[in-house]
Amino acid sequence: MSSQSRPRPMGGPFAGAGMPAEKAKDFGASARRLLGTLRPDTARLVLVLLFGVVSVGLTVLGPKLLGEGTNVVVAGFVSAQLGDVPAGTTKQQIIDQLIAAGQQSQADLLSTTDFVPGAGMDFGRLGAILLGVLAIYLVASLFSWLQARILNGIVQRAMHRLRMRVEEKVHRLPLSYFDRMQRGELLSRVTNDVDNIGQTMQQTISQVIMSLLTVVGVIVMMFVISPLLALIALVTIPLTLLVTILVARRSQKLFVAQWRATGVLNARVEETFSGHSLVKVFGHQREVEADFAAENDALYRSSFGAQFVSGMIQPAMMFIGNLVYVAIAVVGGLQVAAGMISIGDVQAFIQYSRQFSQPLSQLGSMANLLQSGVASAERVFELLDEAEEDPDADPALTAPADAGHLRFDDVSFRYVPDTPLIDGVDLDIRAGSSVAIVGPTGAGKTTLVNLLMRFYEIDGGAITLDDVDTRAMTRADLRARTGMVLQDTWLFAGTIRDNIAYGRPDAAEEEIVAAATAAYVDRFVHALPDGYDTVLDDEATNLSVGERQLVTIARAFLADPRILILDEATSSVDTRTELLIQRAMARLRRDRTSFVIAHRLSTIRDADLILVMEDGTIVEQGTHDGLLRARGAYWRLYNAQFEAAVDEEGAAGAAPASRETPSRM
Repeated sequence: MSSQSRPRPMGGPFAGAGMPAEKAKDFGASARRLLGTLRPDTARLVLVLLFGVVSVGLTVLGPKLLGEGTNVVVAGFVSAQLGDVPAGTTKQQIIDQLIAAGQQSQADLLSTTDFVPGAGMDFGRLGAILLGVLAIYLVASLFSWLQARILNGIVQRAMHRLRMRVEEKVHRLPLSYFDRMQRGELLSRVTNDVDNIGQTMQQTISQVIMSLLTVVGVIVMMFVISPLLALIALVTIPLTLLVTILVARRSQKLFVAQWRATGVLNARVEETFSGHSLVKVFGHQREVEADFAAENDALYRSSFGAQFVSGMIQPAMMFIGNLVYVAIAVVGGLQVAAGMISIGDVQAFIQYSRQFSQPLSQLGSMANLLQSGVASAERVFELLDEAEEDPDADPALTAPADAGHLRFDDVSFRYVPDTPLIDGVDLDIRAGSSVAIVGPTGAGKTTLVNLLMRFYEIDGGAITLDDVDTRAMTRADLRARTGMVLQDTWLFAGTIRDNIAYGRPDAAEEEIVAAATAAYVDRFVHALPDGYDTVLDDEATNLSVGERQLVTIARAFLADPRILILDEATSSVDTRTELLIQRAMARLRRDRTSFVIAHRLSTIRDADLILVMEDGTIVEQGTHDGLLRARGAYWRLYNAQFEAAVDEEGAAGAAPASRETPSRM
């Protein structure tokens, strides 16, 4: 395939892929956009919220009821201690006697206890309270389970929609995006980042909802029990927010760096493994290992920093919670001694203080997950926000079914705005003719057919198919009329039959076999264990390079296109197979408009028209014999190849003589 002067990403097994870590973008905007992916399930989210309110509401009632149970136990203990007082003595009389005896503190303590002197423990009431608490916690757990089940479905559907959006977006991106984006980096965004978003949402949404509801519910109950103690507990909130904001500002940048470093490392691994044999041949293992070590070290530093900094939040939250716990215990004890609050209420309040600090700590500990997820979301949203290829015309035009007359009218194109590549090309190709495109590397040969296929949009002029501008047709319509066989074979994991039928999945078995026979695939398929049902792996390593090329040619035969593009299609086969394929291609090109890009000029002698390109311009056109007689650019290319072949033969013949020389000395 001709190498083009287009911008390329860092390529090859030895390319340096150092990518700087970008600063964090707007966390709030990215988080809101991420939550926007849940909008189609708004009704279910409302249900999740309602179930959460019920579950939390019941849960926060538990400590209050347990406090009442504690009061029952304390009252029973006090009543038992007063068993020797005269029958009929009331609680108030006992308190008055203590005051009269100067025991004010004991009187204050008993004033908050609901007891009947001599009555003993009320086991009936205590049992009812405990059963009530058990029932409340069971119902709360049921609603919490229902909430989690519904939320899991919401998140999975959101991730399904996001993956579909990414998949559809990739198909709408222009080829220029893939020219500048490393494949490993793109795969990292499509797989790693999307998976990280899903895990983040799965682990945090339910916790955030329940934590916030718990904080609100606990605050209400604390104010019901003791406004003073509630105000002490509320000191936790501003301290928590301050710590979280300070840590988050630092860690968010590190999380963005972590996921960018992950993408760079994935790109390095992908390109190194795909070019593993080349690395071995040129002995670049140490250089590759050094590059990998540097990028792996960058990932280690950013990951360690992100986890370390974000991990500081939870210990800080626990420290603040413990300080508040001590303050509540001290002030609550003083209030009990002063008769301002019962022992059961203090016990309930201490439980509430723990319930209050726990969700705040959970929110703090989730900060690293949230920042990691939002960092991944930013990378996925960058992909979704990339400029797409121009939309198809609406309404679109179409050419006749047998259209094959192509015309290039003053066509201009450039990959880089300030660097012209193809400029003012005029070309008229009649239907059914065979056109060969030759020229040095980088002349624009492949670019010309890429423009025909609308892989890139032309900057000026027009390309028409039977007088219909290709820009007025849909890309799908235009490409359905075209078959391509490239120098680099592409086969997917599946059977040989499936690969041949890729362009026509509904093809009959007889048609598949006929196409395989025409491309000489049938000749070697029967030597395989399962014939046409032989399963190819991801790289089709169970076929030789030439056999893989033959399968792609059979695929083009079966597709039966009106326009055929062959880009060095026979470069990977042996000489005998090449001769067979040349005959097959002659049959395939019959009554079709075909373009053949070739470096070996001997393979295009029978072309109806040969185009010679240099620097994006057609410098000569004509037949093989006519161009040789003109003694121009084509003549120079042809003779250069012939001289190279002669030089190679001469070198091969001289080698034995040089080896014999010492023996004659």
